[in-house]
Amino acid sequence: MNLSHPKFELTIVVPVYNEEDNLVRLKEEFNSYFSTSPYRSKVLFVNDGSSDYSQMMIENICKSSDRYQYLELSRNMGLSAALKAGIDHADTEFVGYIDSDLQTSPFDFDFLMEYRHDYALVTGYRRNRQDSFVKNMSSTIANGFRRFMTKDKAIDTGCPLKVMQTKYAQKIPFFTGMHRFIPALIMLQNGEMKQVPVNHFPRIAGEAKYHLFNRLVGPFKDCFAYRWMKKRYINYEISNQG
Repeated sequence: MNLSHPKFELTIVVPVYNEEDNLVRLKEEFNSYFSTSPYRSKVLFVNDGSSDYSQMMIENICKSSDRYQYLELSRNMGLSAALKAGIDHADTEFVGYIDSDLQTSPFDFDFLMEYRHDYALVTGYRRNRQDSFVKNMSSTIANGFRRFMTKDKAIDTGCPLKVMQTKYAQKIPFFTGMHRFIPALIMLQNGEMKQVPVNHFPRIAGEAKYHLFNRLVGPFKDCFAYRWMKKRYINYEISNQG
């Protein structure tokens, strides 16, 4: 794959699952971002088996500009699978990630992109989180336990705003639930991480797809899966080739 794309340097992966109420606003927000950002970027929607009108709306958006592309998964596979599909199909030097609910802003990608050449992963952390007490508390507990288990030092691994060097991102060993461990998985490749504060907003439309069980219990279980994998992970570098 040629990652020196002549037109774009950043592919922003946007997983979508039943977000028809957010997609018009999402397009307007990205169009505004594209018009002001100094970075050449495009959006890759990944429809994770939506059962509403999301796919039809995505296709209409993609017809409006070559800044938009899409993948449609055959069925609902979960956030990790949608994110992996988008990363696997990125053809630019850098790949980003943002949720479709617009609780984070595309404009903050400019702050992350400043460090793109120096770090394998540049991740946001949400300041002044606009979430419920239960959601904030469960995230705090899960983040603390994850840091204890992985030693990744990530303040807010659940922040849906990230930029990665594609050569690192496409080597991440994804499986269900591992979107929460991107900093730790980059660390396995000896990649370095930069953390940048980003804005956070209340969800205006649609419903959250993740609740107390999959924000707290699931990550606890996944920490043990990561520890198992870490002991068996193979990381190699080629010094010469003839």
